[in-house]
Amino acid sequence: MTNKTISTTPFADQKPGTSGLRKRTPVFMQPHYVENFVQSVIDALEGFKGKTLVIGGDGRYHNDVAIQTIIRMAAANGFGKVMVGQGGILSTPATSHVIRHHKAFGGFVLSASHNPGGPDADFGIKYNIGNGGPAPEKITDAVFARSKVIDRYLINDAPDIDLGTIGSYRSGDMVVEVIDPVADYAALMQTLFDFPAIANMFANGFRMRFDAMHAVTGPYAHRILEDMLGAPKGTVINGTPSPDFGGGHPDPNLVYARDLYDLLMGPDAPDFGAASDGDGDRNLIIGRKRFVTPSDSLALLAANAPLAPGYANGITGIARSMPTSAAADRVAEKLGIEMHETPTGWKFFGNLLDADRVTICGEESAGTGSNHVREKDGLWAVLLWLNILAARQQSVDDIVRDHWATYGRNYYTRHDYDEVDTAVANKLMDDLRARLPEIAGTTYDSLAVAYADDFTYHDPIDGSTSSRQGIRIGFADGSRIVLRLSGTGTVGATLRLYLERYEPAHGQHDLDTQSALAFLISLADRIAGVRERTGRDAPSVIT
Repeated sequence: MTNKTISTTPFADQKPGTSGLRKRTPVFMQPHYVENFVQSVIDALEGFKGKTLVIGGDGRYHNDVAIQTIIRMAAANGFGKVMVGQGGILSTPATSHVIRHHKAFGGFVLSASHNPGGPDADFGIKYNIGNGGPAPEKITDAVFARSKVIDRYLINDAPDIDLGTIGSYRSGDMVVEVIDPVADYAALMQTLFDFPAIANMFANGFRMRFDAMHAVTGPYAHRILEDMLGAPKGTVINGTPSPDFGGGHPDPNLVYARDLYDLLMGPDAPDFGAASDGDGDRNLIIGRKRFVTPSDSLALLAANAPLAPGYANGITGIARSMPTSAAADRVAEKLGIEMHETPTGWKFFGNLLDADRVTICGEESAGTGSNHVREKDGLWAVLLWLNILAARQQSVDDIVRDHWATYGRNYYTRHDYDEVDTAVANKLMDDLRARLPEIAGTTYDSLAVAYADDFTYHDPIDGSTSSRQGIRIGFADGSRIVLRLSGTGTVGATLRLYLERYEPAHGQHDLDTQSALAFLISLADRIAGVRERTGRDAPSVIT
């Protein structure tokens, strides 16, 4: 077997976003495309010779081919060992744990998260560093710089590894260990949660439905929920990973997991419903007759975390992304702990977690997690909810209502405008950004603007600054309008509009969310002209 140096020319579009490089699958299938990006990552790293690299994927179309390519490239570039999940399967949070648990140098995650998969759908690759979290901007910037001038990549000509069988293999001089993708992660969950209490709840008739959406968490949910916790067989549905996610869209929201929502709102609803996404880092939480928004779920999990053994000593702090509602802020204030507002992207939580400034983090895009890994973790959130339910012996609805009675309610919604013409979206944001000074101090129908800015984050740990992270318009009554462009799409731009209004503890907590926010929705359109400028009559998705 021979290591080869292959001449190549740069691609102009390999700039990593908040979650790595995402494109349509045919883009990644171009000759040299995966190789160029992977080599650009490796060239941006130092000190990896002889070290361990973890590789995992969500099972989407082209994962298997790309994983074999990365194995051969890792061998040719001098890594000493690769650990890869059986069948190429390894959820994003499980990848983070494997990196941390086995003290690996880093790892590649092959996923486009909640985006559809298939020959004409989406694909993605990102690199995670040794703490298990996504590469920080200093690395992704170096990767992009290298990708613009790359002229060669290294790869060996070894045969493919049998990823279907657990065991130890070789690719050239490098060891390849195919591991059980669930074992290490399941053992970690047992240290965090009261498995006997949750199992007892199932044994006493508690009913649950978990929709794995034909994605990566299926094997994890079957093993943990059904085999270890004793949930009845059939609790987990759509539990076999599929290259095209069963032809569906593995995004656990009220559009793509509508069947689950309808079930929980129906006459014979189970006690609890949950779903996760393509790579296992997002979650959807629904109780009987009660949908829990991701922002509320973050606040509730933080407030109740000490009920789980892994958090029995309390939490040091909470972090949320800027667009996420301020519900968690009220929990932090009551607990007397730190609260941090960061840009969108889990990599911004890493420094805070490593410094033990926070224990629980979350984003409004259905991502929550803790210091157990350095990624958001969908199944972790589900298990913490189950632990809380077992400890409190109340329904989801009762727990949510009790929370609002204590902290008040943040009415909150997100309106997504997908695949907007990039030039149109950028011009809308630029024009609004230029108008911020005149918007600040304005009063709209007696609602006074308290601030209008483009969010800039100053990292309290490493001193770095991240600017232009989203436009915020805040009002004197605590309401907010936020607009930003998402980096998770693969075609055009995704314009996201976030709206929030606070209702105090003694206020009305049972209003319909869109009705409660109707004035802000209208006001946002008056200020930004989203519908007129995008030509859209309505958002693509409302969550």
